[in-house]
This record gives sequence, structure tokens and C-alpha cells, in this order.
Amino acid sequence: AAKAREAARKARELARRKTVLESGSLPGKLADCSEKDPSKCELFIVEGDSAGGSSKMGRDRKIQAILPLRGKMLNVEKSRIDKVFKNEKLQPIVISLGASIGDDFNIGKLRYHKIIIMADKDVDGSHINCLLLTFFYRYMRELIDKGHLYIAQPPLYKIKMGKTFKYVDNDKELEEIIKENPDIEVQRFKGLGEMNADQLWETTMNPETRILKKVMIDDAILADEMFEILMGEEVEPRRDFIMKHSREANIDI
Repeated sequence: AAKAREAARKARELARRKTVLESGSLPGKLADCSEKDPSKCELFIVEGDSAGGSSKMGRDRKIQAILPLRGKMLNVEKSRIDKVFKNEKLQPIVISLGASIGDDFNIGKLRYHKIIIMADKDVDGSHINCLLLTFFYRYMRELIDKGHLYIAQPPLYKIKMGKTFKYVDNDKELEEIIKENPDIEVQRFKGLGEMNADQLWETTMNPETRILKKVMIDDAILADEMFEILMGEEVEPRRDFIMKHSREANIDI
């Protein structure tokens, strides 16, 4: 309990916007935006350094900040707040947002009013989404309650028909297009890192053309429950889930 209180105190001190900006202690990988009005600012939490580099080059530098994350996130479900705060993957998120964590979370100090998780459309990307949703649900729930959290919807395919092209984000739509145009060229994006800066901007980051999914509290609760089933200590629920859904599995090889 003492460690948790000390961690919360440090989180509260480090997350104050003024102190962070004056001390220059924003995370080194954060590419911040120039706009100072939080209601106009967006933070993209991006999976991987490669996609992070492309998104930094393709973004609108005035209103869009980029925070690349590398590797798997911490399972916060059974971690004390001091473990969460000290985690090298989560600490940059806490400091970048500037609103502290847990009981000390203060949405009035939020540095960005739109937080967007941008991960690959594969199994690993879904896992990262689930981990981050669980973290925000447990330690920054007001972000979800007030509608500040989103998930980007990058496309799965780029199809070329003669001199024109189109981006497609699901297999069903692709199949329908192929039936009508069997001679098209299809490029599958295995991850965000395969897109160049222009493609990322056009498909996933441009406020005029992108598709974002706003995270609702039901989404976070479902992610939290799913993570508990799949990663928790109880073996029985995990075995039952695998047995029930094994035939539905979409294995990305």
C-alpha cells in the first residue's frame, strides 16, 4: 500500500502539464504537436517503431502527436499501481497524457482530447488493443466515459483497377469486388509498417477520410473480461473458451 501511494504521488507530480513541459521530461519517442489547445489535439499510440516513423512523417504536425510503442504491453489486471507506473511501456503513455493515473487521474489536465490506438489488423494488433483497453479501463476509465478514446481502422488491402485504386478493410468487401472485377491487382498490408507516410495519412490519419471506432464502456468491459479469461490464473475458463471457439479461429500465419 505504501509503494502504491508513493507511485501515485510520483505519477501526480510527473503528469502535471506545466512541470512536464518546463522540465523537458516528455518521453523521448513522443513527437508532440504544436497546438496548445487540448480540445484540438490528437495522440496516436502506434504499434512499432516502423509505423511510428511513417506516421510521424505523414501526420498533421499542428494537431497530431505520435507515441510509438514497441513490444507487448503489461497485463495490468493483477499488477499493483506502482508496477504499472514503473512499467517502461506504460509510463510514456501516462506522462504524455499528463492527467496522472488511478485515483489521481484528472481529466482536466488531459493534454489531448482524442487518444487513438493505432495497431496492426492482425492477432498481435488485437492483443495490443485488448491490453491497452484493459489499462485505460482500470486506470483512466474517465477517458472512456467522456468519449476520448478511439481505435484506428487501417485497411487490409489496396486494390488496383487500371489506373485507379481503392483501399479495403475487410475480406468480405474484397471478395465482392473480385467477383465483379477478376483482373484487379491486390496488395495485402501485413502491418502498418508496410505503408508509407502518404498511405498512412490517406487511409488512417486524415480527419477528412479516416474511419475511427470510438471506444464505449461496453468495449472496455468486454476486453477486460476477455483478457481475464485468456491471461488470468484460472485454467478452466480459458480451456472452455478455447474448446468453444477453436473452430472459429482465424490464424494469421
